[in-house]
Amino acid sequence: MVKAFLIFFLCYSLSYANDSKILEVEDLLTKKIQSLINPDTFIKDRAYIDIIFSPKEDYYLDDGRVNSVKVIQTLKANGILNLFFKEPCEINISFKTVGAPLFFVKIMSDSLRNIGYYRYVTKESTLDDSEFTWKISLTSEYAADPLILSQELKKSGCEIIDVIRETETDWEYVIDMKNAKLDTNILEDAVELKLKRSLYSYWLDVSKIQKLRISSTRRNSWYPYIAYYDKSLNLLRVVKIDAKRRKITLDLKENTYYLKISDIYTLKNIKDALVLTPIGER
Repeated sequence: MVKAFLIFFLCYSLSYANDSKILEVEDLLTKKIQSLINPDTFIKDRAYIDIIFSPKEDYYLDDGRVNSVKVIQTLKANGILNLFFKEPCEINISFKTVGAPLFFVKIMSDSLRNIGYYRYVTKESTLDDSEFTWKISLTSEYAADPLILSQELKKSGCEIIDVIRETETDWEYVIDMKNAKLDTNILEDAVELKLKRSLYSYWLDVSKIQKLRISSTRRNSWYPYIAYYDKSLNLLRVVKIDAKRRKITLDLKENTYYLKISDIYTLKNIKDALVLTPIGER
């Protein structure tokens, strides 16, 4: 009798534990969905939401966290998440990460520019216990699309690990940048590259070469500005030459990982192209 009771109790306990785990999984996903859409929309479409988010386990990552980007993708695809406003309004976005602040801001700035956000204002930047937060505001008719931003960040080795919608106009992104890199050309020994006219400074990955010869075409009036950076985008040194140059050779030391090429006055001086000739493997 006692043995039978113990078996029954054990089976009941395991069943209860499994049920509790399933409920916990469902609750985490439900809470994430509720946080991303309006309460009235959630109530109205609750039955439909249960259908499109089945099986619920598909919306979890290996570490047990909700896959926020996948949740947003499903909500958008089914017409439940609306990122557009009736008229332009101020949007506030916070980006959080653990890593080098300057490197992170560079990657985020490039990514925002690539998806069409050129005009924004930095409201705040804080570094606390290795966690860096960058807050910006901008005026737009729609909130930043997490799916498009996620795709853009992947080009730089970064991943959105959580998206938090505080209000319709206030969003927070948590970014994993442990594999971060600049989305730029990687120079290889003896492989020539031409830099065409640009409105922005040229960024290059020079981690694989020893030297770099830069040749300027005759139509240019190039006054060289060269900045050297390490892998975390810490500035190592800057070279400024207040004279027109047709050719310059740079010696790249082992800790030089990225290079920024510009003009000390204006990039309009580079009317044609700069020809890059990498020399030697590192």
